[in-house]
Amino acid sequence: MIRRAQPWLGTLVEISAGGACDDERIMAAVTAAFAAIARLHRLMSFHDGASDIGRINRAAPGTVLQVDADTWDVLHLARAVAALSDGAFDIGCAPWLVDWQVLPAPDAAPASMAHKAADVFALDDGQRVRKLAPGWIDLGGIAKGYAVDLAVAALQAAGAAGGCVNAGGDLRVFGPCGYPVAVRSPGAPGAAASRLMLLDAALATSGSYFSMRIHQGRQVSALLDARVGEPLAFERSASVRAPRCVLADALTKVVLATGDIHHPALAACGASAFVL
Repeated sequence: MIRRAQPWLGTLVEISAGGACDDERIMAAVTAAFAAIARLHRLMSFHDGASDIGRINRAAPGTVLQVDADTWDVLHLARAVAALSDGAFDIGCAPWLVDWQVLPAPDAAPASMAHKAADVFALDDGQRVRKLAPGWIDLGGIAKGYAVDLAVAALQAAGAAGGCVNAGGDLRVFGPCGYPVAVRSPGAPGAAASRLMLLDAALATSGSYFSMRIHQGRQVSALLDARVGEPLAFERSASVRAPRCVLADALTKVVLATGDIHHPALAACGASAFVL
């Protein structure tokens, strides 16, 4: 088993891979996986005005933009999870995060901003995005999981028989062997509150223990209930197991916002959840 780590997606991404092939081939697989993550980082960064997301956020209503196939796919998945969760998860929430200074403003804010992705943009055929109204989108709650899935696909395509891609706690394991996972304690993030074995599946965990702070006399965090624009700032975490990490990543926000570990969105995605 070869293990390497690099800083991407605002966190440390660790890739472990192995198999019957030689070390040189496994290293090539790991290199391909990191390249897939780096490409996604460039496409979907909120902070980079030249990324697909930066271009969508700066676009005026009525503009039609051509985006990468992976960006279009993530936008489509995000809209699907928003519908399944009745809006508890919604990538159109970025204006609230900008207001709390969790994210930097891409441009001077218009007089009014839409807070729902369905009001901000539409998806057209041919990987085109049509801007409908002033608004900003942020893929921070789903793109990391998608990047993990892309990295796993790259490892498998390059010949790795098994391994794990872990992007700051959003991870996916593949191959015949189980992988031990420790889930942080929300009250003491340096300690593990739960341990489990993960086999050929993804697990994502979200909690506000690292991002909670006081802003203008109010407790805020990088997580929120997108139905009402209220920050999720408490010592609680949600973990979701799913076939794909992109689904697990997005669904953790649904469970945190609703407090429902049996939310219908979980069953619709073949997922399960627990809260600490």
